[in-house]
Amino acid sequence: MRPIPFADIDTVFLDVGNTLITMDFVWVREKLAAQGIHCDVSTLHRAEAAARPLVSEGLMRRSTETEDAFSFYLETVLQCLPNGSALRPSQIRRICRDLAPVLRPAGQAERLWSCVIRGVPEALASLRKAGLKLAAVSNSDGTVEGILIRRNLRSYFTAVYDSRIVGFEKPDPRIFLRALKELDADPEHTLHVGDLYHIDVKGARAAGLHSALIDPFDDWVKFDCERVKDLSELSRKILKA
Repeated sequence: MRPIPFADIDTVFLDVGNTLITMDFVWVREKLAAQGIHCDVSTLHRAEAAARPLVSEGLMRRSTETEDAFSFYLETVLQCLPNGSALRPSQIRRICRDLAPVLRPAGQAERLWSCVIRGVPEALASLRKAGLKLAAVSNSDGTVEGILIRRNLRSYFTAVYDSRIVGFEKPDPRIFLRALKELDADPEHTLHVGDLYHIDVKGARAAGLHSALIDPFDDWVKFDCERVKDLSELSRKILKA
C-alpha cells in the first residue's frame, strides 16, 4: 500500500453514495417490512456496510448502474442481516426483484440516496477553507449534480463528474483522468475517497491517484488501502498534516 502524503494533497475527488450521501434507511425499512422482512434502522445500516466488500467484488467486472446490479446490491444487503441466512435464496431474489424498481426507478436515484451523512458539510467546508480543490466523481445515472444541489452540497465542489454524463464508469481510469485534466490536477497530489475497493480504490490507482475508503465498521480491515470512518476523520487527517 502506497502511503498517502496528506501534507501534499491539494485536490480531493469524492464518491457520492455512502461517502457524502446515504440511503434513506427509514424508507427502505418500511418497504422491507411490507415484504415481511423486519429490522430496525441501525441493523439495516450495519448490514448495508457489511455488504460492501461482497458488492465490490461482485460488481468489479460489470456496470454498477444497471437494475440487475442494484438487485444484486439489495440481495447482498439482505443476506447480511442477522436473520438473512434464514431467508431462502429464491425468496431474497423475489423480494429484490420487486423492490428494485420501487427503491430506485430509472433516472430517479434521489429518492433513495437522500440523506446527507453527519459531518459531511462541515468537513467539506473545512477542506475548502484550507484551500483544497474538491470534485465529485461518482458512478450514477445522470442525477448526481442535481442531488448535490438539492442537498446544499454543490457549492463545495469545483466540478462534478457523473459516469452517465462522462461516458466512463469507475473503475475505468478514464473518468479520473478526465477530471485530472480538466482541473489541472497532479495525480501525486490528488486523493480519491469512496466506499468500494474494486471500484474506487482500484480505479483511482489505475489513474495514478492516491485512494482511501470510507469504512465506518472496519469491514475492509484485510484490504490494502487507507481507511477512514467518515469524511470528518479524513478532513482531520489532511488538516492536521
